[in-house]
Amino acid sequence: MSKLLLVEDDLPLGSSLQRVLTVAGHHVVWVRNAADAQRFLAQPDWAALLLDIGLPDRSGLSLLAWLRSLGQDLPVIILTARDSVDDRVQGLDSGADDYLPKPFAMEELLSRLRALLRRSARQPSNVWQLGELALDTARRRALWGGAEVPLSTREYDILQAMAAQPDKVLTRQQIERAIGAASSNDSNAIDVHMYKLRKKLPELALTTVRGVGYVLEAGAAQPQ
Repeated sequence: MSKLLLVEDDLPLGSSLQRVLTVAGHHVVWVRNAADAQRFLAQPDWAALLLDIGLPDRSGLSLLAWLRSLGQDLPVIILTARDSVDDRVQGLDSGADDYLPKPFAMEELLSRLRALLRRSARQPSNVWQLGELALDTARRRALWGGAEVPLSTREYDILQAMAAQPDKVLTRQQIERAIGAASSNDSNAIDVHMYKLRKKLPELALTTVRGVGYVLEAGAAQPQ
């Protein structure tokens, strides 16, 4: 599950976008002005920003310039009614990774978003391959050695979050943020899901780092 920030002041469109993106498997936080967006952007672990230009309190391009001034390379798709060539050039030159004029087909937005997230994760296609493990991010399927492994929605989300950053130790809190789960210092939900993943994928190199969190080794397999 990818954590997306949607900045759109139009109520009908924002509601539709949040619904479509959620059904597609993303965790979406929707705000309607630049001030709220700036506050949320101070938080870590966003996968992408979907940004309208015509916001009520500030131009979306100004918000984008602020974000890039911080050295943030967060993937950004501009969604706007401004569709002239000059507008597109200005948006891309301001630091956007993609520019989609309104009205647009939801299928095209989802396709562009998948492509952007693949590039961000340095994956060449919708299928992420780590050793014997394959994740079909478009269909949300996990395969081991070509055979599909039945996973719950949360198990898949956790596995994709780990696969997006192989060989990196992720804390339980980082995993919870990545999958859009409520964080609790008293909860052992992540540990339970990790246990179930190991039962379903016994050869997966999903290692516990005591006192810290978990790491998915890039080879994705360990000897039996």
